[in-house]
Amino acid sequence: MKADYSVGIVGAGFAGLVAALQLKKSGRDSFVVFERAAELGGTWRDNVYPGCACDIASPLYSFADEPNPNWSRQYGRQPEILAYLKDVALRNGLKKHIRYNSDIVEARFMEAQACWAVTDRQGNTTTVALLLMGPGPLNRPHIPNFSGLGHFQGKCFHSAQWDTGYSLKGKRVAVIGTGASAIQIVPSIAPQVAALTVLQRTPAWVTHRFDYKIGAFGRQLYRHFPFLLQIKRNAIFWLNELFGLGFVGNKNMNKLLERISLLKLQKEVKDPRIRRKLTPDYTIGCKRILRSDDYYPTFNRENVNLVIESIECFTERGIVTADGKEHQLDAVIFCTGFVAADINLYTKIIGLDGRELVQEWSDTGAEAYLGTTIAGYPNFAYFLGPNTGLGHNSVVHIMESQMNYLMQYLAQLERLGEGSYLDVLEEEQQAYNSWLQQQFKGTVWSSGCKSWYQNKRGKNTVLYPRLASSFRKETEVFNPMAYRQVRQKMQEDEKIDVKL
Repeated sequence: MKADYSVGIVGAGFAGLVAALQLKKSGRDSFVVFERAAELGGTWRDNVYPGCACDIASPLYSFADEPNPNWSRQYGRQPEILAYLKDVALRNGLKKHIRYNSDIVEARFMEAQACWAVTDRQGNTTTVALLLMGPGPLNRPHIPNFSGLGHFQGKCFHSAQWDTGYSLKGKRVAVIGTGASAIQIVPSIAPQVAALTVLQRTPAWVTHRFDYKIGAFGRQLYRHFPFLLQIKRNAIFWLNELFGLGFVGNKNMNKLLERISLLKLQKEVKDPRIRRKLTPDYTIGCKRILRSDDYYPTFNRENVNLVIESIECFTERGIVTADGKEHQLDAVIFCTGFVAADINLYTKIIGLDGRELVQEWSDTGAEAYLGTTIAGYPNFAYFLGPNTGLGHNSVVHIMESQMNYLMQYLAQLERLGEGSYLDVLEEEQQAYNSWLQQQFKGTVWSSGCKSWYQNKRGKNTVLYPRLASSFRKETEVFNPMAYRQVRQKMQEDEKIDVKL
């Protein structure tokens, strides 16, 4: 049985488009992209909250082979990033490969045919020889189970599920959480609301963003001299890598980053009592560092109140905090993050011998080989899988490193011929993950603070504990010896383990 397509890709966000682009540019046309929504874009389609923007500079937060000289700002805003993704897909003929409203609920590996049967919510099944998962790591909004939440009579929603039909103007609003979305939302809505209450559990380390508009002359310069944009991209990457040294063991760099952030706080927040509330007491980088030029100054406004007392319960009229005070509210915005470390796909992935990926990861913790391929799940790969996240640089660079590796993986499959599969050896995966966890020693992520990088067992399954340039080197060359290679003789229903 020949598969309907050589490659199937789940998700049409950045990851899915990274894969589709490289396949297209290599001359391969037998691929399909399954997208559950009616439009591409992933997180940049779904997140439409006020101030939504990237915290990686635009020249770097883009496809390496698709530079954009038309960015209007150093840090792209959500509408501009989404427009960029749509433009790239259109110019490269990717849209004809995308099946919209195709929500994949099950993917089952058929060993005899050496391909995946991919089934959508409508019951349609498509077979693909190689299945690439790109659902995105931050697609499951987390709202804590607050006492009395159901009694609140006002409006409430998560930042990733923004109600665009609800006006905040003149309202009494609470923002719960002070993470990456909150530091963009808070300064964006503060001027329009009557009163803004920011409920903070743990203060974040905030550093300079240095955002600025790119004028018409600058854009014209990049269009006429594209090498200048490439130089800028490389400079941003290596500067981020330099700062990243402060996360992976360089104490002097870590102290420098801490000093810069504390000076920023002192300069931008006038009230010393508020400054104390906003001062972190853990190692910088242990939790995600935030970049903002306007978050701290927002707390100088008279209509903004920072509350550090924990939430006791919700009432019909608002929120009661641990000090017994009731904060009367019209609306509550949950900036409470996502479930990331305990990966729980809505797609059921069934590998060899009926193994279920979600169940395995739930039982033992998420693991993969190079964060990409998984033992027991042949001809299968996961973009931004376990331990591929970064705390300092662009994840697009990580995804492109993975796809560089997977293009070699695909070439090896093609050499083996139709009806073949590659299954990473269990011992190779275990050895890699053992080494990986050892790399956390001496980094900021082993300094003792608790973060969303850790799963329920306290194991960091989100971050890659080294620099992005190190990951690029690790995935530079595909090693076929790390895989069991099976070539099937389709006519005789016989399979042969290939020994190299």
